[in-house]
Amino acid sequence: MITAQDIAEFERHGVVCLRGVFASEWVDLVRNGIEKDLSSLGPLHTIQQGRDAIGYFVTDFCMSQRIPEFRAFALESVAGEIAAKLMRSQRCNFFYDGLWAKGPGTPKRTRWHQDQPYYPVDGRQVCVIWMPVDQVAAESSLECIRGSHRWNRWFQPELSRDARVLFGENEHTFERMPDIDNARASYDIASWDMARGDCVAFAGLTIHGAPGNASDTRARRALSTVWLGDDAVFAQRPGKVRPYFEGHGLRPGDSMDCDYFPRVWPRLSSDAKSAAGMLRFGAGSPFRASI
Repeated sequence: MITAQDIAEFERHGVVCLRGVFASEWVDLVRNGIEKDLSSLGPLHTIQQGRDAIGYFVTDFCMSQRIPEFRAFALESVAGEIAAKLMRSQRCNFFYDGLWAKGPGTPKRTRWHQDQPYYPVDGRQVCVIWMPVDQVAAESSLECIRGSHRWNRWFQPELSRDARVLFGENEHTFERMPDIDNARASYDIASWDMARGDCVAFAGLTIHGAPGNASDTRARRALSTVWLGDDAVFAQRPGKVRPYFEGHGLRPGDSMDCDYFPRVWPRLSSDAKSAAGMLRFGAGSPFRASI
């Protein structure tokens, strides 16, 4: 499914749109999981706009710890293999999943940001797969700035709801995000019409965001999954990361290839997974997260 051209585009631009890589059964499974989550949101959810605003904008994280559909997608779909091939990694570990749901006519956009500064992860091999379960026009779809993963710049994480910086106003390790929307012509911004089974894969340092949902009839619901490759190591950030993971026992510089963040590629047999403790992922696992 993944061609040499896809890999070259991912490496050069930090983002690639992949067409029809997920079978309809996987899309339906994820959509069912999203409907379950929206009917009973998890402890890590955020209502991203005021309740008196038009439509709705909801995020949630680490749903795979509660909802079997998301867990099955993380451990059994081709997502981990796709990420491994794009990163040219010999293995791939699942980090976490996130929901981004915007109702019809929701005007609020997702702020421009990089994902990796939010994470306790250093290394080049971090890949995010964004998969909508609804047909999405480019005007409502994810937007990525091509080549931004190679700027060698890390930007201060900001919370989507209120733009509050995550690591404090006086933290100078990270730059403030420039005003991209008022200088869009200065950037190589890519977005795509998305159909069932399509996804966008981007690097952990690729700058991205999303407009509101321009459709008055369709929701725009998408699952993002984050994947770690060979060189990913645990890192210490200057403040509390989002999500905040506890109980893993990792120290700065330790490999992220561990039971806590299960390896999904190459695939292990059920016996090998059991021996490695990976079947504990989900209910009863040592995994804990908070925001």
